[in-house]
This record gives sequence, structure tokens and C-alpha cells, in this order.
Amino acid sequence: MEDRIKRIYVPMTESGFYILYCLQSPQHGYGISQQVKRMSGGSVVISAGTMYGTLSKMEKDGLIRFYSEEEKRKLYQITDLGREILDTEIRRIERLYKNSKGEDVDA
Repeated sequence: MEDRIKRIYVPMTESGFYILYCLQSPQHGYGISQQVKRMSGGSVVISAGTMYGTLSKMEKDGLIRFYSEEEKRKLYQITDLGREILDTEIRRIERLYKNSKGEDVDA
């Protein structure tokens, strides 16, 4: 993984994490926002500006790619680099959670 990309994305913002997580299968911005709202019980709402700015940046940085267009909506999907970043972030969050419970990381 490119160090520059890792420095930019790890740790991730909550919005960035959810967007990348949702793109494990092809999705468009509105669909992502609805999925995040459901997953978080309504506690995380991603504005259109944040959504489309993040999608644009992630596509430029190679974390996601254009998949297809459906009813004038662009669908995106995670790339191998994006999956690597997502997996790194999930491990980081899991480590934080274990540490917060007083568990050793190696346990």
C-alpha cells in the first residue's frame, strides 16, 4: 500500500469509513446514504456534499472505481487498494475496541 494514501485515509472519518464499507458491492451515493442511515440507526447522516466530495476524492485516489450507470446514477465499487485501506481501518478499530475493554491486542 502506498504510504501517502495510508497517511490520508488511516484513521478514517466515520463518513469515509461507512462510504467505503458500503461500496463492497456496487452502490450509488443516495443508496449509500440510505444504507448508512439504516446501519447506524439514524445516528449517522451523510450530507450530499460530503458524500459526493468523498466519492470523488476516493475515486481520484484509486480506492473506488466507477462501476456503471443506472437510471442516471453513477454506481461505484471498492478497488483492491480500497479494500486494503478498509481492512487496515477495521483492524485499527478492533484494536481500539479491545484496548477499551482492557484486553491485550494479541488475545
